Amino acid sequence: MARRDAVSTVAEPIATERVVELIAREEERFRSNRQRSDELWKQAKQFIPRGVPSSFQDAAPQPVFVDHGFGVMVVGHAHPLIVKAINDRAVRGTHFAQPVADDAIVAEELSRRFKQPQWRFTNSGTESTLDAIRLARGFTGRDRIIKIEASYHGHHDALLVSVEPSPDLMGPADAPVSVPYSAGTPQAVVDLVTVVPFNDLAILERTLDRHRGEVAAVIVEPVMMNIGIVLPDDGYLAGVLELAHRHGALLIFDEVKTGATIAAGGATERFGVTPDLVALAKAIGGGLPCGAVGGRADVMGTIDAHKVVQIGTFNGNPLTIAASKTTLTSVLTPAAYAHFDALAEALEGGLRKVMSDYQLPFHPITLAARGCVTYRKERVRNYRDYLTIDKKYAYLSWLYQCNRGVLMAPGAEENWTLSVQHSEDDVLRYVRNFEEMAKALTA
Repeated sequence: MARRDAVSTVAEPIATERVVELIAREEERFRSNRQRSDELWKQAKQFIPRGVPSSFQDAAPQPVFVDHGFGVMVVGHAHPLIVKAINDRAVRGTHFAQPVADDAIVAEELSRRFKQPQWRFTNSGTESTLDAIRLARGFTGRDRIIKIEASYHGHHDALLVSVEPSPDLMGPADAPVSVPYSAGTPQAVVDLVTVVPFNDLAILERTLDRHRGEVAAVIVEPVMMNIGIVLPDDGYLAGVLELAHRHGALLIFDEVKTGATIAAGGATERFGVTPDLVALAKAIGGGLPCGAVGGRADVMGTIDAHKVVQIGTFNGNPLTIAASKTTLTSVLTPAAYAHFDALAEALEGGLRKVMSDYQLPFHPITLAARGCVTYRKERVRNYRDYLTIDKKYAYLSWLYQCNRGVLMAPGAEENWTLSVQHSEDDVLRYVRNFEEMAKALTA
């Protein structure tokens, strides 16, 4: 598997004026290459609230995509096997509100990968985490949820808390305040969510002690992927599982982003810790809306017992499941994961050399198909660390990449997704663009 993160050597500080100057230059290049995008944005925002520019004709030939829908398109775009599976299924019917044979095949494959015996299908990551929370509450008879500060688990009320809290509201590091992420989130719901920092077992233990007998579940992204990439400390995930069980609570892994991208069995496989429930979406659907929640037989049994309700008109629909089956059994094979690791090694090695050659105070992180550049020299362990990053560097890097044919999501909080259809030359294009930026920064 691709390596974990490591810090770079440290250079002289880069002048802020130089960064601002380069941003202005690259913004002008970006706008001049995408005038039609601005026209479409102005038209669209008349009808779509908070419309943002998204559709453009790129000036660079054959652009390389490394965003891939926030982790959805690990199979690449229009993979021929998935296109065929969708077409073959479409002519035979796309929705019956009844199970189809492929449902069992996909569930069995998920069970093999994620070590959970029983599964239910959903249509998104939001639905998957929503159902996982309901299952945990229904099974334990408790209401309180503990979540990690700055983890995003979808846009349902139960977890739309302290996703990106501002420093003036988030409270002390050892006792973060639960902050609603959106207007319209009832305070009564917010009050049922207790927030703790990532990678701190001592604070988690104190929090569980303080709410003894109240906590239904601790939900974590085993690798945080909404503030760049933040890796768990050695032993952290196993420690969370032990503490949760000691207090009669369940552990939920939100593997919406890590599932099937950082290993065949996601973080469950990579770190060797099996939670009580796991929420999946994104990569398992081959580009179609798809999600799943899996768990222990006794927990999932609350659905069969008609104690917990988990239903949905489009759950496990034939079209989505056809794409998912092909994705999991024919595309994301052992050879695919070997390919991801080879690409990650080339990408990380190239970036590390550039950072060393130009003495940039950054470091790369790669986990198979996922990765990012962390724009500070020290490892980020939690949200408070992440807040120290100067996001101007991430924005400048995004401009450099987009202006040179590598399309990715903007922001220091985002990361890249490699696909089975990427080549080594594709990822080295990212490295070449990054080196061009490094030269300009240190000129």
